[in-house]
Amino acid sequence: MPTIASEPIRQPTSAGRSDPRPAARPSRTVPEPAHPAAPGAAWRVLGVVAALTLAIPARAQLPPLSGEPIGSFDAPMLATWAPGLPDVLFVAERAGIVHAVHLTTGETLEPAFLDIEERVFDGGVGDECGLLGLAFHPEFASNGRFFVHYSDDACDTRISEFTATLDPLAADPQSERPILSVEQPQRNHNGGWIGFSPNDGMLYVALGDGGGGHDDGEGHTPGTGNAQDVTNNLLGKILRLDVDGDDFPADDERNYAIPPDNPFVGVTGDDEIWAYGLRNPFRAGFDRLTGDLWIGDVGQQTREEIDFQPAGSPGGENYGWRLREGSIATPTGGVGGPPPPDHVEPVFDYARTMGSTVIGGTVYRGPIAGLRGRYVFGDFGSSRIWSFDPADPDGTLVEHTSELGAILPVAFGEDAAGHLYVVSIAGAVSRVVPEPGALAAGLAALASLAALRAQRGGRRSSGSPVRSGSTTQRSSSASYTPPRRRAHAWHSTPEGP
Repeated sequence: MPTIASEPIRQPTSAGRSDPRPAARPSRTVPEPAHPAAPGAAWRVLGVVAALTLAIPARAQLPPLSGEPIGSFDAPMLATWAPGLPDVLFVAERAGIVHAVHLTTGETLEPAFLDIEERVFDGGVGDECGLLGLAFHPEFASNGRFFVHYSDDACDTRISEFTATLDPLAADPQSERPILSVEQPQRNHNGGWIGFSPNDGMLYVALGDGGGGHDDGEGHTPGTGNAQDVTNNLLGKILRLDVDGDDFPADDERNYAIPPDNPFVGVTGDDEIWAYGLRNPFRAGFDRLTGDLWIGDVGQQTREEIDFQPAGSPGGENYGWRLREGSIATPTGGVGGPPPPDHVEPVFDYARTMGSTVIGGTVYRGPIAGLRGRYVFGDFGSSRIWSFDPADPDGTLVEHTSELGAILPVAFGEDAAGHLYVVSIAGAVSRVVPEPGALAAGLAALASLAALRAQRGGRRSSGSPVRSGSTTQRSSSASYTPPRRRAHAWHSTPEGP
């Protein structure tokens, strides 16, 4: 495994709040072996294997992983699923095209699910415009509604609703209904992620601070920046909208209601705001099991951070930008300072020695038992991927770059079954799977160790690790060595997107 940068990665608790991290839980479980008629000796060995597994460090317990390609696309930006379509993965391209991929056959269906390329400005070098977010309504199976976050021809933010036709694998591009538009002062720091909470059914929208540098200059609130300004300013925020209502019937460009329990309802501040103090929350995601919200916020020049909001939060968290960059006062631009009121520290942050553009991911809830419950994320600038146990991010950080081999990752997506996908803007979308043969090799290695210990203790007369009838089963691949990490020559600019 490649070594992680030696600079310590801080994980402080929040100021004035309880620790936002999830309560400690067992880091992973050992599945019961599926051998309905296994001989007693085999069961005893497997019992020893399970006991040994619990004592092995985090890296050793994690199964070797691999990236299984499901298709190649033109600058894909994200992958997600729709309720009612368990065998389909939707892949959105930056130019404004959304493809449906049949996961059983591996076929990318034609024509595309949605094509709004003529409405989307996908920019060029140096900007961050395009189709940036996609979320399907929780009742999509019955109402056909889904939502898109894209940049219009001025690179301003548009959140729009579309509907599928009678064929759920075909959307009507003429069905567009504006939900919200936000003017962007510059062409970067647009945020991009949108998603529905599995707990309350509301649509959450992540917006950056408007661009430029240090949340300063034209289009940025003097003295504070946009991210700390909660009055008539939606930039640098997480918004929470009820897209099943309409509090603005006279405004054709605002088709949503304000949830009455949003934190700024009835007090000074914009009613749409759910959380603030963010620089560029390009990728975020809900834990599908708990409803916890994880936010990857791209830093300025020094720190990249992962922010956390527990499912039971009433909202109103201030994640600190522009005063704070990660866990420290912003050291450049003359804008840093002490933590603001109600500040929530990141649960994890890292220096530019590890990367320059954090890509927030998700807590894995798929079928790979050893990975289940770990938060998976990456970095676009360094093309690296890691995971950690949310109960102890610093102590359980593991790198998966050499295994998954993604170049320029821009998103981590899920399908209906919880499989994880790595999306590379270079074109590839890959499903995270166990390395072929890894499970058999791992069990054989552990069984061999168990048998050796039993033999040394005088409890066995044979070195055979597992017996099935009269056949001895061994694995020649028990000494698996992960492949070496691929060297990446590409680097992002010193100031992250």
